[in-house]
Amino acid sequence: MRYDFVERHRGRWPVRLMCPVLAVSPGGCYDRRGRPRSDRTLRREAPAVAIRVVHAEVKARYGGPRIRAELAARGEACCVDTAAKLMREHGVAAKTKRKFRCTTDSNHDRPVAENVVGRQFEPAEANQVWTADITYIPTRAGWLYLSAVEDLYSRQIVG
Repeated sequence: MRYDFVERHRGRWPVRLMCPVLAVSPGGCYDRRGRPRSDRTLRREAPAVAIRVVHAEVKARYGGPRIRAELAARGEACCVDTAAKLMREHGVAAKTKRKFRCTTDSNHDRPVAENVVGRQFEPAEANQVWTADITYIPTRAGWLYLSAVEDLYSRQIVG
């Protein structure tokens, strides 16, 4: 694992700098480059490839237990912990749906703006009555807020 890190990042940092930090010998890093992959590594790569295939087929919805069950149904022997570990190592994760969070609290003692429209939604001329609304859009980076102001006469968004 440490040698893999050194190999992946040797273009960014010198090998002789990374080796003491990771407590490995530079000679071991250079020697490892020429060696063929071990049987254990090859055995671990087969389920990793199958996990990526299953993950793509189920549109990234399955986690470790369901991936393992799917692999077992296809004849690949793998336990849940191994499947989860391989998923973590290869950056394969299930999509999770975020729970809805209510962000508006209408039960408060603060003043509420007066309703000046009075349900009269057809004004006689433009720019007399505007209405507005706001909505929240959840993203991975956090909430985005979308607001719009509409002129009720022309039914066009003015802001």
